[in-house]
Amino acid sequence: MARRSTRQNQSQGQTSQQVDGDNADENVDQNNNPAPQRQTRAVYGPQSALTDFLASHNISATRIREEAETRRRQAAGEQRDDDEDDDQTAPIVAESGTSTRQSRRNGAAEKRKKQEEKALEKIKNSKTFKKRKKREDSDDDDDDAIARAIFEERSAPLPGQMENCAICNKRFTVTPYSVAGPEGGLLCAPCGRQVAKEQQQALPKKKPRKQTGASGVGRRRAIQSRILDGDVGTKSLATLCVQTLAKNVDLADSLGDLPDHLIDKIARMFSKRRLLNPETLPLFVQAGTETLRIYDGAKLHEQDLISIFQTSPNLRHLKIRCGIQFKDEVMDYLLSRAISLESFYLHGANLLSEEKWQEYIKTKGHAMKSLQVYYTDKHFRDESVALLGEYCPNLTRLKIENNQMLTDEGVKSIAKCSKLEHIGLQLQNKTTNTAYIDMLSNIGHGLHTFSLKIVPDLDDTVLASLHEHCRSLTKLRITDSEKMTDNGFVNLFKDWANPPLHFIDLQKCRQLDSTMPRQNPDNIGLCSEGFKALMAHSGSKLRHLNVHACRHISREAFEEVFNEQAVYPELRHLEISFCEDVTDFIIGSIFRACPSIREVNVFGCMKVKEVVVPRGVILVGVPNARGMITEGADY
Repeated sequence: MARRSTRQNQSQGQTSQQVDGDNADENVDQNNNPAPQRQTRAVYGPQSALTDFLASHNISATRIREEAETRRRQAAGEQRDDDEDDDQTAPIVAESGTSTRQSRRNGAAEKRKKQEEKALEKIKNSKTFKKRKKREDSDDDDDDAIARAIFEERSAPLPGQMENCAICNKRFTVTPYSVAGPEGGLLCAPCGRQVAKEQQQALPKKKPRKQTGASGVGRRRAIQSRILDGDVGTKSLATLCVQTLAKNVDLADSLGDLPDHLIDKIARMFSKRRLLNPETLPLFVQAGTETLRIYDGAKLHEQDLISIFQTSPNLRHLKIRCGIQFKDEVMDYLLSRAISLESFYLHGANLLSEEKWQEYIKTKGHAMKSLQVYYTDKHFRDESVALLGEYCPNLTRLKIENNQMLTDEGVKSIAKCSKLEHIGLQLQNKTTNTAYIDMLSNIGHGLHTFSLKIVPDLDDTVLASLHEHCRSLTKLRITDSEKMTDNGFVNLFKDWANPPLHFIDLQKCRQLDSTMPRQNPDNIGLCSEGFKALMAHSGSKLRHLNVHACRHISREAFEEVFNEQAVYPELRHLEISFCEDVTDFIIGSIFRACPSIREVNVFGCMKVKEVVVPRGVILVGVPNARGMITEGADY
């Protein structure tokens, strides 16, 4: 084994020496001159397809550079030879060269002219030329001008190409929006804007087109909006003045000594058209202003609200809707002034902190008779409501809606306001029957208004408490109840010692069961018997009735309530939308039984089709293309 390994090592050594000798022979050419060493290539990463192709044909960057240098040297040598012969042949070459160039220029010009003439003839036979000539209504003498204009438009540089501006001669990139110059050529963006501005100023101003006749845009919508607002028939002088003021608000300096109801109408018109801003606010805020109603304060800033208290030291009644910027700083300034508000209506001031509410109630609560708070989110809690009974002894109206923090404790605290006559609540937190029963048992005897919105968990015990304690109610609202029953409403209105109500809103008091939408075995909500008891108790004085979506009131109940002998002289507004059994006959019976009726809403009543509407009555929500029917009008 040792001898075999020795022989293998010797053979490998001989082989390596032979290979080295062969390599050495290759590095020496026939003249015994050493051959240049082959340069090793470094690896730089992936190459393009073109680089690989050139390398396969033994073409490299070095070779290209060397060939270019060789051509340059040859050209330089030929130039030197030509310079040496210039003295001998200059006159002859100049003359022949000039004539040659001149002949070439003439030939190129003639060629371009022929091509241009050919292109113009082709344009004159095109549809584009005929359409433009017809549109411009030009004579035959103008054919060349029209054809040349089209030719120049087509020969203009394409978007993305470079061109010189026809005015400032600046180089710019042509775009699809590049403007043509007054004397031809294209213009850069700054020059194009300047030319467009000058052309716009030179044009005569167009007068606004008046909307006349039935074809005016938005005329039908405007008429129906007027009707729904109660503006039916010829407009009064006061209405015309208010609308004229709204159209020319920039020219108004002051509203003068207008009565409060006209100023309120102007304020409503301004808010409807979004015209109330820091510039128009001084029209309503004067030194002697005692009542201020702002129906849309979204454009007013913090300083604008402070200026109200700076300008009007005698302010007694303040109403601000969308008062987003009514913050702690505004409340601090109000607390620092000798202003005692009797009624305070604040909507949307969700940036006003709980501490400032409590400080205001403690400081200014003695003079306050009405407090209405809307959309305060988390900054009007049970603690603030508890202070009302102690610091607001004259409070008669309290309304809290879209509040996220008030609970049963806050509802029970309302009972401490012994003089309270009007109460309205819409709370986000879940409340129980016990809290409302406790409140009604303490202050129910003096209430004129009792309004509860979206109370799905209240049941018949609250209705029984109303029947027992309330003797002076004129307005009742309970909406979205899912547990009150028809029997509970019957017990409320039957033999109730309270006088007839003027306003009743029981919308969406119905059963919510997707598995049995048509059936109501437990008589959940306001049904037929409850509706009959309601009309029997309050029908003689009732002015506004809303039974929207009380779909379990039957056709027989409607026909019995509005029978031939029934008369409801005060009923003016009736909302019976989505009561599915309402028919044309029932609508006709309503018109006959209610001589003062002004508006009836029947959205979702698919059985109402063709009804004859009396004069002065509006039927809204008819399931057809018109949607609204008024006597003697077809829009």
